[in-house]
Amino acid sequence: MANPELDIELEKFRELVGKALAEGGTQPLIKLTDEELAVLDPSGLEDVVAPTPHLATLSEEQREWVLGTALRSLVSRGAVEITNIAELDAVLRSEGADSNHLTADVDMRVTPEVSMALTLRRTAARALAIEQQTSSGSVTAFVFVHSPELMLIEQVTGGGMHIFTLASKAPDAARIVQALVDPFGTADRDGNTLQLDPSSLATDTVDRRLASVIDNALVVSQLIVLAEAPGPLLTTYATDRDVWAVSVDSPQAPTGITAQAVSGRTLEQHITKLIEQPAA
Repeated sequence: MANPELDIELEKFRELVGKALAEGGTQPLIKLTDEELAVLDPSGLEDVVAPTPHLATLSEEQREWVLGTALRSLVSRGAVEITNIAELDAVLRSEGADSNHLTADVDMRVTPEVSMALTLRRTAARALAIEQQTSSGSVTAFVFVHSPELMLIEQVTGGGMHIFTLASKAPDAARIVQALVDPFGTADRDGNTLQLDPSSLATDTVDRRLASVIDNALVVSQLIVLAEAPGPLLTTYATDRDVWAVSVDSPQAPTGITAQAVSGRTLEQHITKLIEQPAA
């Protein structure tokens, strides 16, 4: 299946979307499942950093079945239009249909919302990647940064639901990310900043306050800037009482490591700074 193509040049597309966001502000875009994304953009499974946790659990035979179901779902809710739907329906109803032949024959048109999501997640110069880990599993999110006025946020649930949001300001995107990092809202006050030696992170010499938070964390999150040159790294530990942030200036050469109990405002500032990190 061919990838959907935009009718306008990318920079013009970004400009138009940015202007629309400036007027309407940060807003939800669309929700898509793993299998729907696989139908809409097959090569994106390899080219885009976002995971597909549900598809990863399926066998090849199961994938063929769910992709056919996903295409039906996209058509039924108007996310895509199939111009040769009668021909496609006949193939879907036939027994032993060749799935590769099926996808090659689909003549598909997508909605502007789908085009935005597929294009913006593929073409960002940099992104902020977030992984939230709890006893229930992991949730990931990405902030694809195109300009100070245009960001695409993609949240990926453990069940393979991709929730896309358009953000017009870095602080707006940071607040969405902060809800993952501090889901209980326990980041309420700033503590003293601790300067850490890189070697202390692998020994028992970590400050006892930080060690206690690490041992009792209910939510651990990793935030890292993805670009040509790896960006800063932020690790957060959220308990039922507070949130600590451990910041590393450069993952390649861990210097400037600090740790601090943070307030909600300071946590938002940390995340905003990562989103605004200039491209290499």
